[in-house]
Amino acid sequence: MKHTPEYHKKIKKAERTANGALLFSGIASILLLFLVYDPSFSTFKKENTAVSYSAIEIDEDAIENGIHIRTGFVDAEGLMTVVNNCTNCHSAKLVIQNRMNRARWEATIQWMQETQNLWDLGGNKEIIVNYLVTNYPPIDKGRRENLTNIEWYEVTN
Repeated sequence: MKHTPEYHKKIKKAERTANGALLFSGIASILLLFLVYDPSFSTFKKENTAVSYSAIEIDEDAIENGIHIRTGFVDAEGLMTVVNNCTNCHSAKLVIQNRMNRARWEATIQWMQETQNLWDLGGNKEIIVNYLVTNYPPIDKGRRENLTNIEWYEVTN
């Protein structure tokens, strides 16, 4: 088989194209390795929009509209004693959702001391119970109030 000069030109052109493709893939591989080892190398990186909270002071004991912001407790006498003793072990929501009378609150505290490792509250027990009875007493009505002033009608067939 005889190779013509045109055949040699096509072979040279194919070699240049293959060499260019190899060079391109080599450069792409090196750039990919840089990106894997140093993500900040990417031109698509996101701008750092994180807010630094170190300069912002948050008042954890703020009261707004009569409610302690952090816990949701009613602002009343004994609030901080309740916050300091009750929210160490459980959420304030657990206290708020339970509405009990004095005997039930005292029994609940005693149960927590006997079974849940609640420490001796000392003189704080009376402050805590007074706060809870005053602000989270039982509600006497059921799911809804009784219906009144109803005009009944007779059903006829």
